[in-house]
Amino acid sequence: MTSDPVVRVRDLTKAYGRTTTLHGVSFDVARGETLALLGPNGAGKSTTVEILEGHRDRTGGEATVLGVDPRVGGLDWKARLGIVLQTSAEQGTSTVREQVAHVAALYPRPRDVDEVVAAVGLEAQARTRVRALSGGQRRRVDVALGIVGDPELLFLDEPTTGFDPEARRSFWGLIRSLREAGTSILLTTHYLDEAAQLSDRVAVVIGGRVVAEGRPDELGSAESRTPRVRWTDADGRHDERTADPGGLVARLHGAGSELRDLEVVRPSLEDVYLDLVAEAAAS
Repeated sequence: MTSDPVVRVRDLTKAYGRTTTLHGVSFDVARGETLALLGPNGAGKSTTVEILEGHRDRTGGEATVLGVDPRVGGLDWKARLGIVLQTSAEQGTSTVREQVAHVAALYPRPRDVDEVVAAVGLEAQARTRVRALSGGQRRRVDVALGIVGDPELLFLDEPTTGFDPEARRSFWGLIRSLREAGTSILLTTHYLDEAAQLSDRVAVVIGGRVVAEGRPDELGSAESRTPRVRWTDADGRHDERTADPGGLVARLHGAGSELRDLEVVRPSLEDVYLDLVAEAAAS
């Protein structure tokens, strides 16, 4: 990755009349990086992404995508983007391959159509009409349409909605291969394990503000990332945070107490995220 960001957002605001949905959002996406935007429904994630895609105008602040202000981005700029929206592909009469080939023809240097169809796991359905596919399979068509133009920057908005666990794992492999090929990715997802698996960094948006940003393993306060040791003894159930869980367990065993249900819980990204949401709600 280089220091030149493919996405640069500074003090982004969006208001609808007297209602403000974005309150000074700022973040970068470095070249070759995957950034996950996380947040509850209504937090402002989709509004932010739509502004960056050029689909919605901003009220204030600055934004550049691939060095261009999205408000003035033309066809050449749009050809460098890949977009996978939340909505699924139309249930049209064309086959999977025909639909991917049609979109590929709109780009100056598209990827090979058959390779893209195979990459999203639809090789066996290539000659099937899109309207006959399952919801999860139509979602894969959406992904194929988003990557067939070989984008420099890929927007993924809830990409694995409707996927079964096996399909999600397969999709994760596809995203990793795109990262390795140098594609920059801006991902929004409600699956915290997906964000942890795929993102280099995470930005949490709550109430139209970025409340935390960093690598998945460094997000949140030091306390929220501290492991917990839980056990039951003659005095009841215990739950203690400690930076040295191994040392605490050794001391407990050394004390000779009869321990039951002993467990060491290391906070996941989901745990830290829920702490951030709770803190924002309480403030």
